[in-house]
Amino acid sequence: MQKYQLSPSILAADFNRLGEQIQTIERAKCQWLHIDVMDGTFVPSISFGMPVIKSIRRESQLYFDVHLMVQDPERYVKSFQECGADMLTVHAEACSDLGATLDLIRSNGMQTGVALNPKTPVSVLEHLMDRIDMVLIMSVNPGFGGQSYLPDTSRKLRDLRRMLSATGNEEVDVQVDGGINLDTIDEVLTAGANIIVAGSAVFNGDLVHNIQTLQEKIDHYNHPAV
Repeated sequence: MQKYQLSPSILAADFNRLGEQIQTIERAKCQWLHIDVMDGTFVPSISFGMPVIKSIRRESQLYFDVHLMVQDPERYVKSFQECGADMLTVHAEACSDLGATLDLIRSNGMQTGVALNPKTPVSVLEHLMDRIDMVLIMSVNPGFGGQSYLPDTSRKLRDLRRMLSATGNEEVDVQVDGGINLDTIDEVLTAGANIIVAGSAVFNGDLVHNIQTLQEKIDHYNHPAV
């Protein structure tokens, strides 16, 4: 059975208190941390890069789920491995040779993730599923935090789960990112996501309370009623 996880996105964190907030996330029993890297080319925004990841890696035992919103990400695979990424998720739309990029990530000892923008169909991954550990379905257009969930995402999550079942890849994790909060989390869990990225819904307000309320929803899927 797949593990359902909350992966708080530090894009929404208070960077004046980043270390303290990551420690709070660990004490709240989260196991993953979602780290968005934006280059200003593939997406309009610029976020942060290797120095920040390397710095927090020294102080954290969390699983670093690094999402590269970066054009031609193969250029940076080794650097992200060296600064502490556990999984590297690249955009299908940003890679000239997605299969080769996935092989490079795996050869550097990291797990592989592929992100799909809202308009990219899941079928583009069908021939590559044996190289993918996780598929990230973007439920907003990438590049900015705080956007609203795109309703068509739920259909896309169900399409992906059907494809994984048909290709014998049920063990592949399905992540969703964008507009996830208490109003939308049940919908994405029911549709097939098992790794839930949340930024504003975690960091706006009481961090511990927000994690607990989201985690309660997720735990219903880790421990379904008999």
